[in-house]
Amino acid sequence: MRILLRLCLVTVLLLLSAVLARADGFGGVDLMTSTVMQKHQSSFSGLAARARLSSTSIVEGFELSPFVEYWRTSTTVDPPDVTVSRKDATLGVGVNYRFHRSGWQPYVGGGLGVHFLSSKVNAPGLGIDDRSDSVTRGGLYGLVGAGVPLSDHVQNFIEVEYHHLPDVSQLKVNMGIGWKP
Repeated sequence: MRILLRLCLVTVLLLLSAVLARADGFGGVDLMTSTVMQKHQSSFSGLAARARLSSTSIVEGFELSPFVEYWRTSTTVDPPDVTVSRKDATLGVGVNYRFHRSGWQPYVGGGLGVHFLSSKVNAPGLGIDDRSDSVTRGGLYGLVGAGVPLSDHVQNFIEVEYHHLPDVSQLKVNMGIGWKP
């Protein structure tokens, strides 16, 4: 599994270096917090960051957006002393289109993400001692959002993002702050 993880990371880094080599301009960076709703789960929080790269070789308004997302949730039931935890680290790249308007700025986007999912269960009272499972899955995602400028360089934004993964699809409501040069 570690070899697969390293291979995926090297592949993503190579893809990002190719994207950066073709990009004419750094469009900015976004930091966000997410409310994640996964199938058969209650909602929980996550963190994410993405870069925005623009290029004159692409139609104006389009941005390439490499990103990383992470969430973790854990539940303990006492008694019978059961602890369950799940986490997901996602690396991906997408294309966003920003509509040109004054004031608030709507955008839509989509792309691909590689999800590194893992689960862990510890229930000694039930005869289950530290069992874990990990899986790597790729999936499509789409988003729609709007940014509200605070200054020439800073904006707040809110967006809804959907990651399509068999049996573990995720709907996220993201809020954050973005910076552009």
